[in-house]
This record gives sequence, structure tokens and C-alpha cells, in this order.
Amino acid sequence: MNDISLTTLNGTETTFAAYGDKVVLVVNVASRCGLSPQYEALEALQKKYGDRGFTVLGVPSNQFLQELKTSEDIAEYCSATWGVTFPMLEKAKVNGRSRHPLYKELVKAKDSTGKAGPVMWNFEKFLVLPNGEIKRFRPTTKPDAPEVIDAIESALA
Repeated sequence: MNDISLTTLNGTETTFAAYGDKVVLVVNVASRCGLSPQYEALEALQKKYGDRGFTVLGVPSNQFLQELKTSEDIAEYCSATWGVTFPMLEKAKVNGRSRHPLYKELVKAKDSTGKAGPVMWNFEKFLVLPNGEIKRFRPTTKPDAPEVIDAIESALA
């Protein structure tokens, strides 16, 4: 996964390797979703664990038709509304044949019920550990749910 190319919201080119030594919570986000208040909990995780080798990585997606049009609008919304400081990527597809290469890998991971496959909705979470293991949490699982916190803390221990 480390060789997967990524482009940040401000247009900087990088790869997943830039985050390879961290515990990374990859989340497909959307500004106009009923779940967007999860941004607050995501930012709280970033503040609590960021200096311990953890980062949230936000991936805006308009596949569910709830994301703003431009990178500038998304950046402004995330900063002004939620005070987001974690890295954000450019808008990407998370499902279908043209899904981003990162999501081609992530959707292979199974959730707690043993199901893999397409992203169900905005704010689906994938916790990627430095050893390559991926833990998947569905959209309605809040970022600060006990199972997410336990997985983060176990990985950082």
C-alpha cells in the first residue's frame, strides 16, 4: 500500500508511505452529510493521539452526492466549521471501477461482521496499522466509539 500515490487537498503529491510508520484512520468524508458532525470526533482523535504516531486521513468523496464542488470550498468548510488540522486528500471515488487505488485496497478489509466490499456511505473508517493490518468500521460507528478507541490504543501501545 505504501506505493499508492496520494494528492493532498492543496495539490501536494505524496504516497501512502508518508504515513507508513503511523496508525492511520482513513475516512471518506463529506461536507453535506448528516454524519458530518463526526468531523468533531475525528479532530479530537487527532489532537489526543497525533503526537503518539497516529493520524486521521480525510478523503472527501462525492459518490453519495454530499460533498462540496472544489478543494478550496472543502478546505474552508473543514477549517471554519470543524477546525480540522488532520491531513485531507483531494476528492476521490471510493467505489466503482474508477475508485481511488487506496480504496481498491481498503475495501478488501472485512468489518466486524466479516463483510468486505464497497464503501456503504460517507464516514466509513479504515484503521491502517504500520504492519499493514486494516480494521474496518462502518459509517454509523462513531470515531470515538469504544471499539475504535480500543483499536487505536492497542496499535499505539
